[in-house]
Amino acid sequence: MEKEKLVCSSCKKNVANSRSTARFNCPNCGKQEIIRCMHCRKIAAKYTCSSCSFEGPN
Repeated sequence: MEKEKLVCSSCKKNVANSRSTARFNCPNCGKQEIIRCMHCRKIAAKYTCSSCSFEGPN
């Protein structure tokens, strides 16, 4: 059985077993899961939804 690979939507680093990782559906379309590492959340790094091209945060 293969483990799910969790990658930050902003920096593309592997976040499996990382503390303070956030996982949520796109606030615009709700179709794509957004994953954010603690560092990218702290510096408010941008992410883009691959389904609807929504850009966040802000």
